[in-house]
Amino acid sequence: MTRPRLAALAAAVLLPLTTLPLTTAPATAVPDGTSPSRAPLTLAVLGDTPYGAEQVEDFPNLVRAVNRAAGVRQVLHLGDIKNGGSVCDDAYFQRIAGDFERFLDPVLYTPGDNEWTDCHRASNGGYDPLERLDALRSVFFAEPGSALGVRPMRVATQAGDPAHETFVENVRWTAADTVFATVHAVGSHNGLAPWFGDAETPGQRERREAEVRARTAAALAWIDAAFDTARSAGARGVVLAMQADTFIGGGGTGFTAIVRRIADRSRAFPGEVLLLQGDSHRFAVDRPLREGHAGYGITEPVPNLTRLVVEGETTAEWLRLTVDPTARDLFRWERVTRN
Repeated sequence: MTRPRLAALAAAVLLPLTTLPLTTAPATAVPDGTSPSRAPLTLAVLGDTPYGAEQVEDFPNLVRAVNRAAGVRQVLHLGDIKNGGSVCDDAYFQRIAGDFERFLDPVLYTPGDNEWTDCHRASNGGYDPLERLDALRSVFFAEPGSALGVRPMRVATQAGDPAHETFVENVRWTAADTVFATVHAVGSHNGLAPWFGDAETPGQRERREAEVRARTAAALAWIDAAFDTARSAGARGVVLAMQADTFIGGGGTGFTAIVRRIADRSRAFPGEVLLLQGDSHRFAVDRPLREGHAGYGITEPVPNLTRLVVEGETTAEWLRLTVDPTARDLFRWERVTRN
């Protein structure tokens, strides 16, 4: 679906938002997704929302609340734009994309498992997950390298890498002396959970496992690219954003390569690293690799990695994340309850 169609849909769905004044300064980025600015940046971070019919109806109010928040310049959605028991149809994707287009600031979004991996469930419509992933990309990433939202913003996209050109959803940008990157890693054991349960056919299993291998390889390459960009620019920080909570129950095999790569690159990076995750729905802040991690076979500490899990399954709360390279602590955050 093209951006003009999304804009028209957004106007139909959220017409009252057009009354909001466009008073904040536009976010800027050069075409390759980088910016030389060392000015502080504030983002609104969301995840695992909206969940269920009531929250879907209320989601426009969350959009309004973020639009009215002073100082916010970007919106980051960590995936799961629906709950795990609702239909994954095109109309729903288009509705949420329309909501995203009504955020005044650029919207960066990384997919969750509920909107494609788990769509094989009967309650979701019994879809082929890979067909739903294609549909998701066609709606939310129709223009590679372009953020959603009212104000335009260009970002670097992995679609520009011939080895991983399918992964248009993996994007990167630089602001506030920090490199940001979305990484497509999802719940359901990063997609390893069987489709259709015991009814999964050998052919379906082969396709599922091939997708996980390709997406994991792309994720590893994109993580490397983020840290390489940060090192070459002398950036103070790196922010990685993904849907999966990679530390539920001590971790899982679907995430081993990704977590180990993050650990290795973070340990070698002289600045601060922030890992943003959703999936588990409960706000948490920790340093999960501070003493290594036995479950992932990480024996050396990673003291400079902080993980932040956003509160999910709500339209009443969002996270204000400020990245300030002029401050002693590069990252600071605040949970915001909607009025």
